[in-house]
Amino acid sequence: MNDIEISKELLSFIDSSKSMFHTVDTMKKYFDKEGYTYLKENENWKIEKGKNYYTTRNNSSILAFQVGKDLDDYHFQITAAHSDSPTYKIKAVSELESVGEMLRLNVEGYGGMIDSSWFDRPLSVAGRVLINEDGKLVNKLFYIDKDILMIPNVAIHLNREINNGFAYNKQIDLMPLFSSGELKKGDFDKMIADEIGTCVENIISKDLFLVNRQKQVIWGYKDEFLSTPKLDDLQCAFSSMKGFLSSENKHSINVCVVFDNEEVGSNTKQGAMSTFMKDTLKRINFSLNFGIDDYYKAISKSFLVSCDNAHAVHPNHPELYDQTNRTFINKGIVIKEAANQKYTTDAFSRAVFLEICKKAQVPVQFFANRSDKVGGSTLGNLSNIQVSIHALDIGVAQLAMHSSFETCGTKDTSYMIKALKEFFSTNIKIDASDEVVFE
Repeated sequence: MNDIEISKELLSFIDSSKSMFHTVDTMKKYFDKEGYTYLKENENWKIEKGKNYYTTRNNSSILAFQVGKDLDDYHFQITAAHSDSPTYKIKAVSELESVGEMLRLNVEGYGGMIDSSWFDRPLSVAGRVLINEDGKLVNKLFYIDKDILMIPNVAIHLNREINNGFAYNKQIDLMPLFSSGELKKGDFDKMIADEIGTCVENIISKDLFLVNRQKQVIWGYKDEFLSTPKLDDLQCAFSSMKGFLSSENKHSINVCVVFDNEEVGSNTKQGAMSTFMKDTLKRINFSLNFGIDDYYKAISKSFLVSCDNAHAVHPNHPELYDQTNRTFINKGIVIKEAANQKYTTDAFSRAVFLEICKKAQVPVQFFANRSDKVGGSTLGNLSNIQVSIHALDIGVAQLAMHSSFETCGTKDTSYMIKALKEFFSTNIKIDASDEVVFE
């Protein structure tokens, strides 16, 4: 596949991933198509060498793994990405009555979104709904494929400060308009029930989020750019999954994990700070009849690539970036570093991955924040709290991170897939932090 074909598949993947629950459902379909066996967390596992499996937690995090046929040098090679993106979550009591019979939805911020990017564009809702079905609580994926909401700006004539650094109030300014009077209080749940095909009384609870329905696009006279909601981090979730599925490694256990809740700190039962990955790796170890010492030895020889997008230099504001450690769209994979270890990259892990990229013939860039700016964190350092292994942080360079509509280049997804395929296909033999052999 060429860069444009891969970019179109990425857009299709993102379009089907309306919420973190939809992301996992989409990935399950990829794994099912490739013949992976689904293992439920609450059941006994029987794992065999040479076979492929996946498991989920909360229907919003997923971990797939390939078991090598020859595990004499038993270790894990892992990528981690996340399934969630900044948006607004609809509160349990959803409706807000307003003047003139208008009806709004009551929402709160999920993650660090750019508020202004959510105004004046068509929106819908997606997530999950728990319903009572014949006396059982049943989980239903939910999405309305229709423009049903909008957050209107106040006209500039009534807010002359709108272009002078106006600060939006989330409790006042960010409530989406649902109806001008045709719908009444109670109709939001009725709408949900109608869409599911049940009655309102059967709806027990829901996790629903706003979805930007703006049309995705590949743009530029030379088709250089790609813009879509949720690039951060579905581009990395997609790329790591594609590299994983196209690889084979007889001597390791390859793992592709996508966590939920990165945008709100990862400290949930399904986040990177949870026991999800540790629990699964231990179950794999024991199901293969390895002991606890084997597990700890395997962890010491394992390697994690944390995949979360990076900041490309903004053409209008190059002064916001470090003078030498800066990255650009369509110029290759970004290796991220920070002295405060918000990124886990160190000289050892950087050297390992640079060798992988050299083998894959993929260009590499380096990112560090300006020394007078505090950057964000990601998955690597948080997942290492539970499973402490050699790790580095990488990403794809993008513009407008945490906007409701983000932009990247059409070449970089291909670079990421190619590098991660090489990572999973190479047997990386680590001896502490002293020596590495690539086979």
